[in-house]
Amino acid sequence: MIQVVFETHSISEDNERGAASGWNHSRLSARGRELAHELGRRRGRDDIAAVFSSDLRRAAQTAEVAFGQTAIPVLLDWRLRECDYGDLNGGPADRHQQDRPRFVDEPYPHGESWRAATARAAAVLDDLFPRWDGRRVLIIGHVATRWALDQRLGDVPLEKLVISDFAWQEGWEYTMTAAAP
Repeated sequence: MIQVVFETHSISEDNERGAASGWNHSRLSARGRELAHELGRRRGRDDIAAVFSSDLRRAAQTAEVAFGQTAIPVLLDWRLRECDYGDLNGGPADRHQQDRPRFVDEPYPHGESWRAATARAAAVLDDLFPRWDGRRVLIIGHVATRWALDQRLGDVPLEKLVISDFAWQEGWEYTMTAAAP
């Protein structure tokens, strides 16, 4: 059994501008750096064995600020990236939220579909056993990362996730009882 804790990356400069970064790199804003420090304080004594993070700058920077001064290993994995919006990377976030159902199976122009993005992110779970069995790990990522966890470990259909509000909170917790099929 593996306890999986998910945290979103902290607030980025794109978030503050109302842009949906997708695969674009965006730095943490000043408020985002503060929140990343808070994440480190909140989870630093939470028996976390390892941190797995998207390699996009905003997520990697969140992991570095939160855990860079600890003994907890931080492992970057490109599979934990956000959905690739292709030509629409960096576009208006409110427009992306409205268009999500259209791109469940249809790829964004020169990008990928939500189904492809969540399958990519869920593949990370397959690699956690046996190394992290019996441990608690933290994953830092994006909307696609959380939806991958909700689908694989919470059995929530993607079609339901794309029409729901992504309400931020201080972490989501999941239990993985065996290597994901």
